[in-house]
Amino acid sequence: MTTTQEPMQAPRIAGWLLAPLAWLLMTLLSSTIALAIYLMMLITPESHRLMSAQGPKMVLLWYTSIACAIAMWGYTMWLTIAFFKRRKNVVRHYILWLLLSVLLAIKAFAFSPVSDSLALRQLMFPLLAAALLVPYLKRSQRVKQTFIKP
Repeated sequence: MTTTQEPMQAPRIAGWLLAPLAWLLMTLLSSTIALAIYLMMLITPESHRLMSAQGPKMVLLWYTSIACAIAMWGYTMWLTIAFFKRRKNVVRHYILWLLLSVLLAIKAFAFSPVSDSLALRQLMFPLLAAALLVPYLKRSQRVKQTFIKP
């Protein structure tokens, strides 16, 4: 008599895994809104005229910011889909995504013409998320059992 074993079922996304998922979804929502604002400004002739008046360096920085926003939005979208599919490489990419979020917040802190208090608040959220979520994602048995699909 031979027995066939069923493939191992990954536990559903629940418990503390909802916190990284919520952070991911909120970031996807906010980056979608930011991208929509970028694109709305991109299609208005008035904003082009104002940017051109500031010089080619400003135009280059503007398009670089748009390219970074599109790239981060795409990576966030891909990671969200992989998270729901419980792919094996989610933990590694989630940690990389958190580090990229911290780097972008540091870039905003260093180079944006906003007040230091606002820039520090924008930096604190990614730092806090990385400090709390990276150890959980690396050490949790539930995470290791959940993200098992190739």
